[in-house]
Amino acid sequence: MQETLDRSGDSKHQNFLQVIQSYYQLTKPRIIPLLLITTAAAMWLASDGATDPVLFLVTVIGGMFAAASAQAMNCIYDRDIDYAMERTRSRPIPSGRIKPVHAGIFAAVLAGLSFTILAVFTNLLAALLAMAGIAFYMVIYTHLLKRHTPQNIVIGGAAGAIPALVGWAAVTNSLSIEAWVLFAIVFIWTPPHFWALSLMLKDDYAKVGVPMLPVVVGEAATAKQIWIYTLLLIPTTLLLIYPLGGAGIVYGISAVGLGGVFVYEAWKLLQAPTEKSVAKSMFKYSILYMMLLCTAIVIDSLPQTQAAIALILK
Repeated sequence: MQETLDRSGDSKHQNFLQVIQSYYQLTKPRIIPLLLITTAAAMWLASDGATDPVLFLVTVIGGMFAAASAQAMNCIYDRDIDYAMERTRSRPIPSGRIKPVHAGIFAAVLAGLSFTILAVFTNLLAALLAMAGIAFYMVIYTHLLKRHTPQNIVIGGAAGAIPALVGWAAVTNSLSIEAWVLFAIVFIWTPPHFWALSLMLKDDYAKVGVPMLPVVVGEAATAKQIWIYTLLLIPTTLLLIYPLGGAGIVYGISAVGLGGVFVYEAWKLLQAPTEKSVAKSMFKYSILYMMLLCTAIVIDSLPQTQAAIALILK
């Protein structure tokens, strides 16, 4: 830890563009679009496909700032293990390109912008939910769970599910049962998604003493847990159709088809839990699955889609 702190005090930028690039990398930008697409799906479902473009834009911007703030804070907290792991050693803080104190200021500014934008242009509920997401991710997942229990990602997955609640609240200023089902979908999807990644990076996590499930119980037991959560996920996605009736046939066909492939990927992993290529396939598909499922929600909710379906069923 001391070596990490010493290195993080150095300045290694040569120009302003590199400074911007380092702060951009601090937000882990590849993670953010996946969080925002669940926000978008919730907004379209809540508005019956008639989401106001301005409301959508400010909600996405506010959500993006909240997610970026949480990721920057995570980089500060985990700078010791980031330096120890080869995969993350080049990140801005362990590589010495950004000082932790500067990263902290950056994260605080992003959180402040997120709250202000959402409170002013959407509503206070959406703003508070976004802040709750940051707090849950940092306090519950990063501080209390990540380094202490193999169930870290199960409970901590709630943080990644909160953007769906933000999107619903931005439209309705409330949280209905449909909003909580969307939350549950993301919550149950998170363990198979992240445990597949953990299987790929088992040695790295073991090296730094982070008790991810494959490190603690092994690959085979982890693959069984992925299988169980995948089987739970599929009926959960169908709750939006029955009994809630919030989604229609386009979403239903998509949920069944995408879910079938997800089950197949989990089954392959169950048969070969030590094969990193199989875990990688599962991980990549899990991302595609969530993106396509949320896209199906948006398409299904559009009035044009509903009109076309009604015409076909006449």
